Amino acid sequence: MNIISNAVKYNKEKGEILLSYYETQVDDRHILFEFHCKDTGVGMSKEFQNHIFEPFTQETGGARSVYGGTGLGMPITKKLIEKMGGTIKFESEKNVGTTFMVQLPFLISADMKHAESQEDDVSIGGMRILLAEDNELNMEIAEFLLTNAGAEIIRASNGKEAVEAFAKSGVGEINVILMDIMMPVMDGLEATREIRTMNRSDASAVVIIARGGISIGQ
Repeated sequence: MNIISNAVKYNKEKGEILLSYYETQVDDRHILFEFHCKDTGVGMSKEFQNHIFEPFTQETGGARSVYGGTGLGMPITKKLIEKMGGTIKFESEKNVGTTFMVQLPFLISADMKHAESQEDDVSIGGMRILLAEDNELNMEIAEFLLTNAGAEIIRASNGKEAVEAFAKSGVGEINVILMDIMMPVMDGLEATREIRTMNRSDASAVVIIARGGISIGQ
């Protein structure tokens, strides 16, 4: 969606956007899809093309600088695609346009109904998750994935903020805490100890998961 929204945002008046995809069966269990998004927009300078996937990088001095933004859209997009085992490439020419090419592999299921029933059994829709993460890019990616899955996110940029957010919440209001271990002000382990010793019924019961998938007990 970020690629398409950029194609719209940075296009010219009466410009065009062409979306296409191709599929190639790799073997009897895997298939590869390639998605193309081609626009007739303002394009990118050679210098900016070398840094487009770097966090907080924006092109200045051109039409792109008018629209602003955080400079996190493309780095997040690239990370998400790579987490899915895919690749992203692009071709761009200043004042001519840009074409993005994304390749994503998929597993061909022999029993789609069985796979769908398994997916239905696991859902985080409606859950309230306290997300403690000091790295802004990691925070953006995690929040994007979790909210897309239907969860409500409470953000904390360090352990102290996580402790304060949990203390302010109602009993049982937070279902899960995702806790980064290495954070400034107060690290994840100390924050966990603070939460576990609070005088409230859910302090010892709330699930706290450290980055890396380790469940933190008392």
